Amino acid sequence: MKLVSKNSIKNKKVLLTCGPTWIPVDDMRIISNRSSGEMGQTIALSLAENGAKVTLLEGPVIKPLVSKNIKVIKFSFFDELLELMHQEINKKYDIIIHAAAVSDYKCKKKFNMKISSKLKGISLELIPTQKIITFIKKSCPKTFLVGFKLESKMNEKLAVTKTRDLFTRSKCDLVIANSIKSGKYNGYIVDPNNNFIAHKTSKKEIANALISILKDKL
Repeated sequence: MKLVSKNSIKNKKVLLTCGPTWIPVDDMRIISNRSSGEMGQTIALSLAENGAKVTLLEGPVIKPLVSKNIKVIKFSFFDELLELMHQEINKKYDIIIHAAAVSDYKCKKKFNMKISSKLKGISLELIPTQKIITFIKKSCPKTFLVGFKLESKMNEKLAVTKTRDLFTRSKCDLVIANSIKSGKYNGYIVDPNNNFIAHKTSKKEIANALISILKDKL
């Protein structure tokens, strides 16, 4: 008897986000972060290789993903990603993987004109942005949701404490808790019961581990 390998993600609809988001300061300047988008791109490529139907919402990365097997929708600003997410989550995705490095704060007031460089100083008042991941399960409760938590350092204890809110408020099914320090990657895949399903030290390895877990769980 010929055994058929299990691939429960084939033909599944998957939505990913990756890269940084921009926050406008004036009509020329922005606040951003160092996200390369590589993690989300790596996962997207692995999913496509396994037959998933992948849509990638990609921020302003230095090296955009080019793949004939992946639908890429570009955004730059936080508000653009927020609007795209509201549009896309109504399309009944089987899996949503929210890997984008979303800005946590925005300027309370955006300057409409370029701020003069001759000023002796300037103060910006920042207020929290809306947490995009918190409304995903409310709109599509049957979608398998994977969240990300990036910190300056990561270990098992931090992986539990730092991901708790993503499980309780956002109802994530899995969270990848990770860090990058001095070029070294460290990542844990955690479930809602604080079980460590995988621990890897490269983005490619954590992407492969996630694919294997998704094949098992779906």
